[in-house]
Amino acid sequence: MSAQIKSSTQTIDEKIQPIELKSNSKYSLQARIEAPKTSANLPSFSPLYQQIKELLLQSLQLGEWQPGDVIPSEMDLAERFQVSQGTVRKAIDELAGDNILIRRQGVGTFVATHLEERVQYRFLKLMPDSEDLSTKPSAERRIIACKQTCASAEVAKALGLTKDEDVLCLRRVLAFSGIATILEDIWLPGHSFAGLTAERLRDYQGPMYAFFESAFGVKMVKAQERIKALLPDPVQAKLLEISTNTPVLSVERTAFTYNNTPMEFRQGLYLTADCHYRNELN
Repeated sequence: MSAQIKSSTQTIDEKIQPIELKSNSKYSLQARIEAPKTSANLPSFSPLYQQIKELLLQSLQLGEWQPGDVIPSEMDLAERFQVSQGTVRKAIDELAGDNILIRRQGVGTFVATHLEERVQYRFLKLMPDSEDLSTKPSAERRIIACKQTCASAEVAKALGLTKDEDVLCLRRVLAFSGIATILEDIWLPGHSFAGLTAERLRDYQGPMYAFFESAFGVKMVKAQERIKALLPDPVQAKLLEISTNTPVLSVERTAFTYNNTPMEFRQGLYLTADCHYRNELN
């Protein structure tokens, strides 16, 4: 690995070299463990702030800071990584833009948590046609099933598992103002969600991702979705209390924790008679 990067007046060549932490740093053991992984994951031309972002993500993945915790100040992180505060600030800005960190003016920067109201429903994009969020009712959940099964080829591919590996399969209906609106089938890696039952899901009153975070230490930080229109099959139509001729919006999602590790695959059917699926693109 190249020589240490100075905190100021770096040349462009210096800025694109992999980071080496001080050997006497209190984080040196972690650095020795994680540094090979960092240099392997990042291309040689990776900007310095991207390398810092990757190191921060690794610390989050290792559990150094838990959801809701305040992370060290920019000055402390700059000293830790031996870079400028501006470089640290740019890395944190990106993580804040990804809703992984949350800045609070005059207080500090915190690890985002699905227990926090502003983050709770950021993956649920169904909005009332009026665009008035004050009219958006809370979801009423009905757990239909929660069982252990073997991963199909499709589920295994989405979750990075081998076919027939153990997964948990959930089915639930979300209703708004008493009207069944969303039917979801959800698959989770069995090894990460051991002990999950329908009873535990029914007993928890908050959002599902907040439950995954608090009960299993799994934090969903991003998701990829595929959306198309289709007609429900007879079982799906019965659960949504509609006819098989009623079109629904199919939303297929893979959700990831830190370092792009897939932790959930779900297939949802959405009724959009009085609402729409809204996404903001930056």
